[in-house]
Amino acid sequence: MGSFLEVEKLTKVFGGLTAVREVGFKMGRDEMVGLIGPNGSGKTTFVRLIIGMLKADSGLIRFKGENILGQPPWEIVKKGIALTHQVVRPFREMPIIANAMIGCLGSGRKRGEWVKRIESKAMDALEFCGISDLAMERASILSHGELKRLEIARALATEPELLILDEPFAGLDPQETELMAKSLKRLNKGGRFGRLHSEGPAMLIVEHKLSELMKIVNRVIVLNYGEMIAEGTPFEIVNNPKVIQVYVGYGSRGDQIAS
Repeated sequence: MGSFLEVEKLTKVFGGLTAVREVGFKMGRDEMVGLIGPNGSGKTTFVRLIIGMLKADSGLIRFKGENILGQPPWEIVKKGIALTHQVVRPFREMPIIANAMIGCLGSGRKRGEWVKRIESKAMDALEFCGISDLAMERASILSHGELKRLEIARALATEPELLILDEPFAGLDPQETELMAKSLKRLNKGGRFGRLHSEGPAMLIVEHKLSELMKIVNRVIVLNYGEMIAEGTPFEIVNNPKVIQVYVGYGSRGDQIAS
């Protein structure tokens, strides 16, 4: 595995509570990695440390060989990392395409782009996410599932090499969840999707809907009380005694985790 993303002994303390304790892992350029754990295990804190929304107390985050620890979020986005949020907060009175264009402007990776070029890139992202027909409508009209797709379109518009998703399946019904999972898998493989050409971002996915997550990721990392307690393939994780104990207690079967 190459050094696309390396995290070493990452730690974050809030007052007397250690939310993330010396977590470390490596991630390859083409991987889809799941990040799971019970509520309060430190998952969201962990990804916010990577994107620079929170400042780590100690540790190292190296992206493509560069230490990005302590850099502000906008600089990290320029380097090729984007984060989608569990709770989607668009500019509700602005057109949907304007919400996606904000992501393009924020990347800053190509100077001198005209508005039409930015608009085209935003439209491509909306088209991949299946909401380009609503581009000129206000974001306030979108359903919860459509808001999730807008959140991903905003991230895609920055042209990330690493896409971090915080609970992309949350609040979606089974059909929407399955569609979202297939879309993420397809995006990771890269290629041309309509007008959108993507090299296929690596993905780090925080999720509680484990059944769908396990179908699309190559590897899974498990946090509990801020510590990494397991790492492995989906098969290894659902059969790991520590993980089974954390999720469903003693004497339970691993298939209950992914059901």
